[in-house]
Amino acid sequence: MGSQPQYSQGPIRVAFDGFLFDMDGTIIDSTPAVIKHWHNVGREIGVPGDTILETSHGRRSIDILKILAPEKANWECRFASAGALKPGQLTHHALTYCKIDVRQMEGRLPVEYSDDCVEIPGARSLLDGLIAISAPWAIVTSGTDPLVNGWLRVLSLATPEHLVSAESVEIGKPDPTCYLMGREKLALQDPSKELLVLEDSPAGIKAGKAAGCKVLGLVTSHTAEEVAAAGPDWVVKDLDSVKIVGQEGGRVTLEFTNALKY
Repeated sequence: MGSQPQYSQGPIRVAFDGFLFDMDGTIIDSTPAVIKHWHNVGREIGVPGDTILETSHGRRSIDILKILAPEKANWECRFASAGALKPGQLTHHALTYCKIDVRQMEGRLPVEYSDDCVEIPGARSLLDGLIAISAPWAIVTSGTDPLVNGWLRVLSLATPEHLVSAESVEIGKPDPTCYLMGREKLALQDPSKELLVLEDSPAGIKAGKAAGCKVLGLVTSHTAEEVAAAGPDWVVKDLDSVKIVGQEGGRVTLEFTNALKY
């Protein structure tokens, strides 16, 4: 493919029964916030932020911490001293003294870095279009509930009826459990039902394929080569290349334009 990806493939039309969206890199782009966040956490756990960022995208924070600082990885905070902080309060300094409360840690991002997040081009119109025709869709993400709902509120984006988050599964992406759970939430477990996973990370793409779904890869957080190497069915630059063009028999037809030739 070379250094200049060729988004020149002609229009492709495919019908689907339901849609499973990743969050960061697919619906939103919070890269500046995530970079600041992991550098702050890295200073507290003694790991360079750049080292964390090399493998963090598309993976759960709890899984990253289990690798880099297993003694601190936890869904809830356990204080060495009962009087260390007021209930519900967590500061960067406090991370030194307790296990990291992943939910609360991630929930701070939309509050502290609200200006460091934008929507992926085309995401809002695609979600609004699916809602307008009552198409089944869900968000399946490596982020926690507080992180997902916080960013959706900040950007005034649609809130899904169904959400599979970091807390929902024991093992995160690239394990397919999250997307299998997404199929179940949409009541589309039947193998004859065609679901489209929309993903930007190689880990998420692999999870979607392993769950038996078609996968649309977005070149928003990784190179085109990295996205294509993960094995999606189609690759586009972002969701501006995805349009709803029809609905029949419960299936929604999408058109992909300017897809990557590879």
